Amino acid sequence: MSMETDTLPVHLPPDLADGVFPAGCPSRTVLDHITSKWGVLVLVALTEGEHRWSELRRRADGISEKMLAQTLKTLERDGLVLRKSQPVIPPRVDYSLTDRGQELSALLVPLVTWAYDNADSILKGQR
Repeated sequence: MSMETDTLPVHLPPDLADGVFPAGCPSRTVLDHITSKWGVLVLVALTEGEHRWSELRRRADGISEKMLAQTLKTLERDGLVLRKSQPVIPPRVDYSLTDRGQELSALLVPLVTWAYDNADSILKGQR
């Protein structure tokens, strides 16, 4: 899958160019949360629809229980993921994307697609 590069911004807008690079910019914290390996994979997995915790753990193969819990908590706190506890026995918790999470995931899917499409040739080039 190739992306239309003429539709993507080539440079940061002038009002952002000096704002995102200083160490104190809040965007750095947000970028850290959403561009972590597990953050990206959880967000992209949730584009498929609502998932239970165990489903997300299987989907993001290799994630530890602790890391999944931490990632979900961070993404929920950031307003990107919605956590719904179901009043049933045994307890059930479902996770889904908020509107902001859906907006972000729409931007991450092309990035993940690009990484998948180019991973083999990049890693071959490292050898």
